Amino acid sequence: MKILREVVFYKNHLTDFLETLPIKTAKKIYWTIDLVRRLNVVPETYLKKLADADRLFEIRVEFGGDIFRVLCFFDEGNLVVLTNGFQKKSQRTPRNEIDRALRIRDEYYGEKQKH
Repeated sequence: MKILREVVFYKNHLTDFLETLPIKTAKKIYWTIDLVRRLNVVPETYLKKLADADRLFEIRVEFGGDIFRVLCFFDEGNLVVLTNGFQKKSQRTPRNEIDRALRIRDEYYGEKQKH
């Protein structure tokens, strides 16, 4: 499959989280991120816009009965910027994780303007 979107890990926010997970869980998350890179239309099963967050999306991963989310946003063209990840333990996405992703996005755009 051809790569349709460039996916970037912004700083180490997400990699720090992934390093805390069992290797099989991290591999499933990387597999799902690769789907986002390669599928023309990504099913909502794997990528969904967050309703209560300004232009944020969540990459959705289920593994071993657990639910994980990777928050991200789209930049120019087909660039997907990954912000942070967490294990989901309730029905709603925690507000603190959304706020964290928004802060990371603001930092990303602030640094981009400097260059």
